Amino acid sequence: QVQLVESGGGLVQAGGSLRLSCAASGGIFSIIAMGWYRQAPGKQRELVADISSEHSTNYADSVKGRFTISRDNAKKTVYLQMNSLKPEDTAVYYCTAGYYTGSYYQVGHWGQGTQVTVSS
Repeated sequence: QVQLVESGGGLVQAGGSLRLSCAASGGIFSIIAMGWYRQAPGKQRELVADISSEHSTNYADSVKGRFTISRDNAKKTVYLQMNSLKPEDTAVYYCTAGYYTGSYYQVGHWGQGTQVTVSS
């Protein structure tokens, strides 16, 4: 069983930056794919970025060039660096652990979520 704990959310002005962290326990972190989802009020949850055990990454079009996902296997931690934040990035961000079916990222475990609020 994998447990995930996010940190780093908060309030930031538009154009600012935040870095989310997610510490994992249980499982074999180095072989687990990881991803970040977000859910804005009244909207469906969406995949923001994912990263394979080999550090291959994928991003939603809405965050390409602004967000960077990375992982530190020694620390069992995945990060989401968010730059040039926009009000539409406001959401609860969820850390996930999962796997790939072909090229599609599938979630196996969810974190509790952390709020990111971007003011205009």
